[in-house]
Amino acid sequence: MAVVIPALLRGFVGAICAQAASSRLTPSALRHLTLSSVMKSKRKTDHLERTADVVRREVVSAAKVCGAADESPSVKRLRLLVADKDFSFKAGQWVDFFIPGVSVVGGFSICSSPRLLEQERMIELAVKYTNHPPALWIHNQCTLDSEVAMRVGGEFFFDPQPADASRNLVLIAGGVGINPLLSILRHAADLHRERANKGRGYEIGTIRLFYSAKNTSELLFKKNILDLVNEFPEKIACSLHVTKQTTQISAELKPYITEGRITEKEIRYHISRETLFYICGPPPMTDFFSKELESSHVPKEHIYFEKWW
Repeated sequence: MAVVIPALLRGFVGAICAQAASSRLTPSALRHLTLSSVMKSKRKTDHLERTADVVRREVVSAAKVCGAADESPSVKRLRLLVADKDFSFKAGQWVDFFIPGVSVVGGFSICSSPRLLEQERMIELAVKYTNHPPALWIHNQCTLDSEVAMRVGGEFFFDPQPADASRNLVLIAGGVGINPLLSILRHAADLHRERANKGRGYEIGTIRLFYSAKNTSELLFKKNILDLVNEFPEKIACSLHVTKQTTQISAELKPYITEGRITEKEIRYHISRETLFYICGPPPMTDFFSKELESSHVPKEHIYFEKWW
């Protein structure tokens, strides 16, 4: 059950969550979220430092781990229950991830759709194994019923309103950069289902996903992606790229696989006045494609990108 943080503790949480004026945490989470557990990080690539100027929600909400599975040899998928009704997000956004007893705040993109939260109060994250303390905790210590706290932030999202003009989407992902783009893909599919079933709501255009990873075992959410492609073949298509494949590619995946990196020529083919481009991956990749699109005269307001280190 969520509780409102009293004034004294609200000031404390404000030190770790800039401008948080109305935060919600379970009492047990509050006892463990000490100042050292959320502020003690001097890494140059620290999530809080990198995103200090990015817009965030003012609510910190308790969450409980209710599912965990290996999405790939190096990525663990978490499902979290968030009872707080004030917790919401837009497809593509991330969370500040507060772990009791861990001295660094994590930053992880949500890979589930907003509708899953609306219907089941669940969100999903997929976290790559690294030596960063939040990732280490998720891979080595996190268990079912572990309690954490989260706050939503980010300016990289797709949140069309029913009367907005129809847009095509081109989603370009590298590695775990698929996470926010899968959220956007799932949200677009939900919008299309709603319009097909009810005859109203936002009309999505076509969606094309370009997704690159080292090999097919590191292509995350393959089944989820292909299920959507097969459910909506007139709307959704994908091109899956592998750069260091050493094993045979399965018959199921082969029609969708290209060996080698995503090329600018593939992307340029999909440029139109009605198309929005969302790019998420390592900084060199996001820089390359955003610059390529600008040089191809795509308006800056049609290019969205998120860099993950």
